[in-house]
Order: sequence, then C-alpha cells, then structure tokens
Amino acid sequence: MSDLAKPSVLFVCVHNAGRSQMAAGFLTHLAGDHIDVRSAGSLPADQVNPAAIEAMAEVGIDITGAQPKVLTTEAVRASDYVVTMGCGDACPVFPGKTYLDWQLDDPAGEGLETVRPIRDEIKRRVEALISEIGTRRSTA
Repeated sequence: MSDLAKPSVLFVCVHNAGRSQMAAGFLTHLAGDHIDVRSAGSLPADQVNPAAIEAMAEVGIDITGAQPKVLTTEAVRASDYVVTMGCGDACPVFPGKTYLDWQLDDPAGEGLETVRPIRDEIKRRVEALISEIGTRRSTA
C-alpha cells in the first residue's frame, strides 16, 4: 500500500449474506471514501440475510442494495486487508496482505435478537480496523 493509494479491505464469510455484508456496511459508513470496501463469500447465498438488513437499518445503515458475491482470487489480490469470518481455508493467501480472522457467530437463520449483538461486535471490530489502517498509513 503506497502513501497515495487508498487502502482496501475485503470482508469474507461463507455466504456473504450476514457478517461480511454488515462489516462492509459499517466500514463504508464510517470510513466514507477513504477506504475501498469489498465483500465476498466462498459459497455465496442468493440474497443478503433479512435479519442483517434489519439490524443495520436500526443503526441507520442501508444494505438493502448489497448482493452476495463469489470470492475471487482477483478480489484478494486487489485488497490490502483480508478479513475472514468463518470461511476456513477457502481464501487464497498472497504475500504482503494483512490477514485477520474474526471469530463471530454466524447469523444465518437467526432472528433479530441474535443478530444485534453480532452486529455490535462487528461495529467494534470495524472501528478498531479503521484505527489500525490509519496508524499504519501514518507510519508508512
């Protein structure tokens, strides 16, 4: 990542329907256009989890337009940070990338009451990631 290039983050979970979509929504909302945000899944679902959409709407973030996408080697190669959330070994590894593995419960099939604490933990981790990216860029 050069000083002039915008950092990029890829969030990966199995279905790209819950955790990675919420994380991408938070990062886009909190970082604006200062960070390129991507998300993908090793086995993408047909649609974003309705409980994840509702949970994000509660905090003022609209992810209704998001669509699950398949994880590609190109998406990983184009990202400075790759954050995995339960996708196991499906994510290709390239030198020079920062890999983070966030152990988070899978909200698939869960109701809003279960999804809220997952959402809140994702927000906390995204805020910490923004700080880490800012610190690394300022010392680069």
